Formats: sequence, structure tokens, C-alpha cells
Amino acid sequence: MLSISKDKIDSLFELIGSKQPLYLPVDNNSGNADFQKWEKGTKLSSALKTVRSAKDFFFPKTEHMVSYQMNGQEVKVEDPRKDIEDFVIFGVRACDAKGFECIDGVYLNMNPVDSYYKNRRDHGTVITLACNEPAKTCLCSTYNIDASLASPSGDVSCWLAGDKYFFQANTEKGKAFISAASSVLSEADEKAVEETKKDISAKIEKLPFAHLDLSKFQGKDMLKIFNSKIWDKVSEACVGCGTCTYVCPTCMCFDVRDFKTNNGIRQIRCWDSCMFNDFTQMAAENPRHTQKERSRQRFMHKLMYYPMAHDGMFSCVGCGRCLESCPVNMNVVKVIKAINESDDI
Repeated sequence: MLSISKDKIDSLFELIGSKQPLYLPVDNNSGNADFQKWEKGTKLSSALKTVRSAKDFFFPKTEHMVSYQMNGQEVKVEDPRKDIEDFVIFGVRACDAKGFECIDGVYLNMNPVDSYYKNRRDHGTVITLACNEPAKTCLCSTYNIDASLASPSGDVSCWLAGDKYFFQANTEKGKAFISAASSVLSEADEKAVEETKKDISAKIEKLPFAHLDLSKFQGKDMLKIFNSKIWDKVSEACVGCGTCTYVCPTCMCFDVRDFKTNNGIRQIRCWDSCMFNDFTQMAAENPRHTQKERSRQRFMHKLMYYPMAHDGMFSCVGCGRCLESCPVNMNVVKVIKAINESDDI
């Protein structure tokens, strides 16, 4: 295992950032953190997590997919994709790294493969950072996600232990990163890392949502949960703002829209939300007429539909962003508890 002193971490960023684009969690003007491209003077944020997850690097909020130009009967198709240079994302938390796996399950592991998404995944190196101070809203351990990074996560796993950052390569891309950074890294004893892992695990065990009961979400009760009366109650406050889906590391729904420009037709892919009243609207009608139906769709997908189709993997990773951002305090924890306490399931 290799390490670098905390007070010298900027030299690592400068070394990597001089060779390829490097992105870090950086404090913004609102007192939160966002991923920003490193440049001279950029300082790593101490915040636990960014407002939006790192999925933006692989599945951007808006994306130019194709353009068309018509000249009489002739149609010219322009593919706007260009070669993407390799880039590094430092400071991705374990929950967000697990979120990549969820999106991979749809965009990479099913046919057809999403070539736009794959292109970015192929060129991005993910460096995960263990969560020394997990928040009360974290529930990653409910889904067996280890915030201490006891098991390999990302291309490189990183820990802040004492006054040093420690690095462990997990993939070929991770080994390439370590090789590129070798001039500022030193061999180190792993003992401090093991102590840090134990300390983080002990803190996680004390969190209020550390071990929510997911025994009802095994598929066999799917129709009972779908038809349960709990949805009337848990959805009544929802305003359909879509905030939960926009901060979620695993939401991957999108809309495709065409825009007429002075230079032809430009087709754009953009994030969409199952909480919007026009989501998947067709010429005939919208398949989900009420906010109750839309709310139920969101949580059934996270807790039932996705794991039933992907070998038990939930598409909630316990990051807690929906708990922190929902203006009416509607979130996955309330849904899980309501289902567990229901007398009709």
C-alpha cells in the first residue's frame, strides 16, 4: 500500500492534473460541495458528499446525441461524439461507486449497450474515499455497502488515516494511476488503515438507519406491496418536484428531444424523473395519472423491480441525499418503515 502526507495531497493533485483532467469535491458558494475540475489552487472539500453524485461524469444531465441536416431529399446525419480523453475522479464515496454498478447493469450489461455511457466509463478512473465521518442520514450498510472500503471499490481505494492518505489499486486503470503518481507516493504500513476501517465501521453501527429490515423486499411480496394501502399515506405530501431523482446516484431515466436550429435538427438526451406528471406520456395518455402512482413507481423500482431483475441488487445505495433534499421529507426510509409496519403485507 502507498501513501502521501495529508499536507502534501496538493502535490498529488498537481501531478495528476497536469497529465489529464482531474475532478475533486470542492466547496461551493452555498456551503456545500460539488465536483469541480482541478486547477492550481483548488482545495479538496472536507464535506462527506457532494450535492449531486459523481454519476454526472458518465451520465450527464444533458447530452447531444445526434444532429440532422436536410437538403431537399438528402438527409445528412452528424455524430457529435468525439474521442474522450482519460480523466480521474477523486473522492467518490462507496455509495456513489455502487451507484455506478447499478447504472452499468442497465447501460452496459444489457443489449443494446449504451455507447455514450460506455465511452465515458472506459475513460474514467474512479478513486473512492472512505467515509471517516458518516452522517446520520446514511443508510449504506442497510444494503451491505461498506463505507470503510473494507472490500475493493472503484479503480483505486483511498483512506485518510491519521495524517496520511493511503492508496490501493483495484483494477488495471487503478494500477496505471498509482504508476503515474509513484513519484509522490511512498510505501506505507497498512496498520493505520485497518484501525481506520474499524473506527468507521463502529460509527456506522451507531447510525439510526444502519440496519433497516429489507426482508419484505425479496420479490415474493411484490404484488402485496404494490397494492398496499401505505401508498396513499406516504405519497400524500409529494409535490412532484423531482429533486429526489436528480440527486440520486442510481436514477437513470431520460427523455430525448429534438430542437430545430439554424443548422438543422439537434437531438438531445436529458435527465427525466418518474415523479413528473408527463413522464413517459404517450399520445393517448399518461400511464400514471396520480402522484400516488408516480411515487409508488419510484420506490417499487428502487426496492423491488430492479433487485428482482438484477440478482438482488437494490437500486438504492443508501447515500441519504433524498432524506436531506426532499422539501416535504418524503424518502426511502419512510417507505421501508411504512411497508414493514403495514398490516396488509
